[in-house]
Amino acid sequence: MVRTSAGKLKTTKFVFVLVGLLGVFLIIDLLWASSSSNSSSSYSYWAIQNSNFVVPPPLVNATLDAPIKEKAKKDKKDVVRILSATFADLPAPQLKWEKMVTAPVPRLDGAAIQIKNLLYVFAGYGTIDYVHSHVDIYNFTDNTWGGRFDMPKEMAHSHLGMVTDGRYIYIVNGQYGPQCRGPTSHTFILDTETKQWQSMPPLPVPRYAPATQLWRGRLHVMGGSKENRHTPALEHWSIAVKDGKALEKEWRSEIPIPRGGPHRACVVFNDNLYVIGGQEGDFMAKPGSPIFKCSRRNEVVYGDVYMLDDDMKWKELPPMPKPDSHIEFAWAIVNNSIVIVGGTTEKHPETKKMTLVGEILQFNFDTLKWSVVGKLPYRVKTTLVGFWDGMLYFTSGQRDKGPDDPAPRKVIGEMWRTKLML
Repeated sequence: MVRTSAGKLKTTKFVFVLVGLLGVFLIIDLLWASSSSNSSSSYSYWAIQNSNFVVPPPLVNATLDAPIKEKAKKDKKDVVRILSATFADLPAPQLKWEKMVTAPVPRLDGAAIQIKNLLYVFAGYGTIDYVHSHVDIYNFTDNTWGGRFDMPKEMAHSHLGMVTDGRYIYIVNGQYGPQCRGPTSHTFILDTETKQWQSMPPLPVPRYAPATQLWRGRLHVMGGSKENRHTPALEHWSIAVKDGKALEKEWRSEIPIPRGGPHRACVVFNDNLYVIGGQEGDFMAKPGSPIFKCSRRNEVVYGDVYMLDDDMKWKELPPMPKPDSHIEFAWAIVNNSIVIVGGTTEKHPETKKMTLVGEILQFNFDTLKWSVVGKLPYRVKTTLVGFWDGMLYFTSGQRDKGPDDPAPRKVIGEMWRTKLML
């Protein structure tokens, strides 16, 4: 009996010792795991802060975490994709803008020519169903509009080609009527001192918004859109003119422009001819529509810059900071540069809507470099621009829907100005 009791006692002690050792081992294991976990967390934080790697989120249970997954889907829809500079506003200096006297009527796709302190503003859409057929004059020196007079009945109402020699204004082609009606090949000369009109030989075929300039005694007309309003034209014609008269009875064919299309700036500086920006394609009349209702077609906006040299060959120059169109009268020469105000760029990749431009772009003819020199009060296309006494002016066009929406909305007649030092 004694031996049996002693044996039981030894067995019981052994069990207690074994349990105690197990407990000590578990405590040591727990302490090590905690230390390892803290070290691992510290390393993960350091790795995130000091590397380009992205740590993926933990996997979630398909059943228990279904609400979390649904929330993740919703958050993904709310994410705004970062767009390229083509569709985003470019960084630019903030300018101080002063609102001047509003134009007598709002205009879209109108035309403008500056002669000294006067800005002659022609035609344009009032609405898509109504077009203007008169000229308004803005006087930069006394900030007034006045001197309204009518255009010839046969003259186009939008998409005009236009240039001046300092007294006479030469007008070619354009669209006759509202919506997306057809073009006209009629050409005219306006004597701004007498307000008298006379006609010139018509172009071989009509065009919409061709690039137009006076260069070396000849009136040059290039590109634009063909008779269907959409197909880009490459043809280039010229005719000799002097003192408000055509010296030839027919237009002469010249070297075609490298890329066709309407709505581009065209300028002569230091005896060189430049063509800037533009687009391929445009709205077309809806087939069978009795009012020639406009129907959207695919358009490609570009920022190409070309110069015609002494050998009558086109030379490609550095492109614009972003593609830009609807700028045929949205420019001014300031010192040794051209400044271009607003316009349109490529369609927004998500909304598929037209995207307006809200910057002032500068091209220096000496350095052949582009700069962004200022922001406008809002984004705007087909604006009409003048420069007088150190001040840059713009009026009319179609502005954006607001600071966060670059799509076009309201046709305006507002006049703004800002001091521009280049």
